[in-house]
Amino acid sequence: MKRIAPKSPSAHTASTIVIELQSYFVDALNVLSKTLGSDKPFGPVEWFRDEGAHGGGIRYESSDEQLFNRGSVNYSQVHYDDDATKKLSSATAISTIIHPKNPLVPSMHMHISWTQMRDGSGYWRVMADLNPSNPDTADTLQFENMLKDAAGSYYEEGSAQGNRYFYIPALGRHRGVSHFYLENFNTGDEVADQEFALSFGKKVIDTYITIIRNAIQKRTSYDEVAQSNQLQYHTLYLLQVLTLDRGTTSGLLIHDQNDVGIMGSLPSHVDKKLLQSWVGRLNGVQNDLLQSIIDSLGEGDKILVDEKIKALLAHVVRQHYKKHPEAIALQASGDHIPSTVNNHR
Repeated sequence: MKRIAPKSPSAHTASTIVIELQSYFVDALNVLSKTLGSDKPFGPVEWFRDEGAHGGGIRYESSDEQLFNRGSVNYSQVHYDDDATKKLSSATAISTIIHPKNPLVPSMHMHISWTQMRDGSGYWRVMADLNPSNPDTADTLQFENMLKDAAGSYYEEGSAQGNRYFYIPALGRHRGVSHFYLENFNTGDEVADQEFALSFGKKVIDTYITIIRNAIQKRTSYDEVAQSNQLQYHTLYLLQVLTLDRGTTSGLLIHDQNDVGIMGSLPSHVDKKLLQSWVGRLNGVQNDLLQSIIDSLGEGDKILVDEKIKALLAHVVRQHYKKHPEAIALQASGDHIPSTVNNHR
């Protein structure tokens, strides 16, 4: 089976950029594993859209359990060169989340993508956020200063949209401590925008690797409180991803050929009782979604989110939004709400 690439030069360039970022990040993470962990590199898992006719992707998953709770660095590119009825021409993305095992070492999420429409127009989506379960002021400041440098004149807009997107109304708090999100980004200078996407991504990666390398080396001792905070935070992360994140929902509604990969951002364990305590706090039918999520987790309090559970969760979320399409309006957004699902129809 072979993935067919799109014909568009812009899509080809976007693919080159995100593959470079994927390799750059995976190489850096593998160096961490070799020097500070058990020397187990991230392993590749490939998937295909319609048996490769419409693209697909490859993700690298963590295997070093000494360093990582969960980690996934995903590349995907789908296209519809053979179907002129689609509004979308192609979509190319890197999406990654790293959850370190040490509760004093912060998680990080980054997403950079290029969406190209049938008429040749297109836009970038640029996201990055630091997600600690036990926040450290110095880490937050370092990441925030990096965002200011990497984003330049786009920082204020990206910070404002990020703070809005990653807010969890039901809990009255954000998912992380530092957030950046540019939606529908296109300055009219294609080359400059491409260079910005690559440069921004590399600066995020460099700074995060520096933060976690220092944290792993210096924060070697932690107590049960820190571990409890991590489990609670990971539970909150699952809540936000499955009930608010438009990217996750869109991916699941578009197709069912990469469910486990789309769920690659989920941490290894969550607290079922804590999830249950939040039922009734969400908007309208989202409470039904949360209860269905809880019911799919099985018996026990501390739940292992394995591949079987990931597949079940993907099914639950997909069926919920098919039954309640109006509930998508209750999800997070920045200044612009992308028509991702409709673009694939």
